[in-house]
Amino acid sequence: MTVRLVDGVTIVLEGQCEIDDADPLLRHLLAAPHATVDWRLCQGAHTAIIQILLASKAVVHGLPDSIFLQRNVAPLVKKAQD
Repeated sequence: MTVRLVDGVTIVLEGQCEIDDADPLLRHLLAAPHATVDWRLCQGAHTAIIQILLASKAVVHGLPDSIFLQRNVAPLVKKAQD
């Protein structure tokens, strides 16, 4: 699974996070609002995943394993956290 909750407080995004992963991500964030997101293994993310990260203002750790996401999305996610 590309979206999984580990240790009850960390949501890991791994590989290609597709549209089907948006619902589990949202459910994890709603169930654990103080959870952090680790996307260091994320190689791609559907726009729904990115929208959830932006809207939730989730604390995201590390940089994704995608140059595109690093350059274009990570700065927006970081700004949304502030």
